[in-house]
Amino acid sequence: MPSGPFALRISCGARENVNSPPTNTLWYRDFGYTGGKPGKALPPSYISPKLNTLRYFTLSDGPENCYNIHNVPNGLYSVRLFFALVDDPQLKNEPLFDISIEGTQVYSMKQGWSNFDFQSFVEGLVSISDNSVSTCFHSTGHGDPAILSIEILQVHNDAYFLGKQWSGRSILRTARRLACGNGRPSFDADLSGNPWGGDRYWEAIQNFDNYGHPISTENSINITSASPNFYPEKIYQYAIVSNGTYPDLTFSMDVEPNKNYSVWLHFAEIDPRIQGAGSRVFDILINGDMAFSSVDIVRVTGGSYTALVLNKTIAVSGRILTVSFHPRQGHTAIINAIEIFEVIPMEFRTSAVE
Repeated sequence: MPSGPFALRISCGARENVNSPPTNTLWYRDFGYTGGKPGKALPPSYISPKLNTLRYFTLSDGPENCYNIHNVPNGLYSVRLFFALVDDPQLKNEPLFDISIEGTQVYSMKQGWSNFDFQSFVEGLVSISDNSVSTCFHSTGHGDPAILSIEILQVHNDAYFLGKQWSGRSILRTARRLACGNGRPSFDADLSGNPWGGDRYWEAIQNFDNYGHPISTENSINITSASPNFYPEKIYQYAIVSNGTYPDLTFSMDVEPNKNYSVWLHFAEIDPRIQGAGSRVFDILINGDMAFSSVDIVRVTGGSYTALVLNKTIAVSGRILTVSFHPRQGHTAIINAIEIFEVIPMEFRTSAVE
C-alpha cells in the first residue's frame, strides 16, 4: 500500500483550483461532468466546504447527468458529495433528486434536507476496480440537481469489512455518524485523524432525548488510529453516560424499511468512577433483539482508556432503527460513538456518455 491515500476533491462549477479554510484544503477546478451549468453556490450548512460555486443540471440537460472521473487507482474509496442551493432568486427552491454511485442508486433526497447538517451530503464506501468513479444525479421533477463538491478519498482496503458475502458487492452509505458527549461537530481532519480514515464527519450529540449526560477526559486512549479503520483518538475522549434514575441509553433514527444496516459502536471506559472489571456491564439491543450480551469494556480491553469497537449487521423491516444500552451491573451504561451504514447491494453499472 502506498505511503499516503489517493485523494481528489472537486469544486463543482469552479474555473480554477481553489483552497478552502480553515485547513487550506485543495479543491480542483470542475471537470468530468456530462452536462449542467456552473452557478453561484448557497451552501445550506456550516459544515459544507467553504466553496463559492456549484454545478446544477436543468431539465434540458436530460433526466440523468453524471460525473465520470478516470485515472483513479483501484481500491476502496469514500465518495462524498455535498449539495447546495443555487444563489439565484429564480432557483433557490430546495431541489429533490436521486443519487447513484457506480451505477447503484444510494440515496433519494428528503424534503427539508437543507435544514439538517447530516442531510447536506451523501457518502458511500465503494470498491473501485476499473480505475474510474462514476456518480450520477437523477431528476425527480422537483428542482434542478445542484452539486457543491465531490470528494474521492481512498481508505484502507479492509476498512469496515463485513465479511466475504458483502465484500466488493455492496456500497456502505453513511446514514448517521455520532460523536457522543462532544458538543462540537468535526471531521477527521479537525481531530488530527489519519488520512487513511477518509475524513469522516462526526455529528455532535450530548444526550439522547435529554437522557444521559456527557463526560470527557484528557487522558490518552490506547488502540486508536489503528488499521484498518484508523479512528481518531478524540472520539473516544468523550462519551454519554446514563444515570441511576434513567439507567438505559437509547438512540433511534428513521431508516428505509426492508434494508440491511451495519451498526458500529465505539467504547472506551473513561469514567474515573469505574474501578476494574465488573464495575459496568450492560447489554446492547438493536430493535429489541440482543446484539451483544454482558459487555464489560474493562474486562474485554484489559483496562480503562482503551478503545473497543463492536459491529453488527442486521435486516430492518420497519422505518425505525433503535440501539439500546441496558445495564446489568453497575446501574449505568456508556457509549462514545455510533456509526450506522445502509448496506446497498451493487447494481449493474450505468452512466451517461461523456
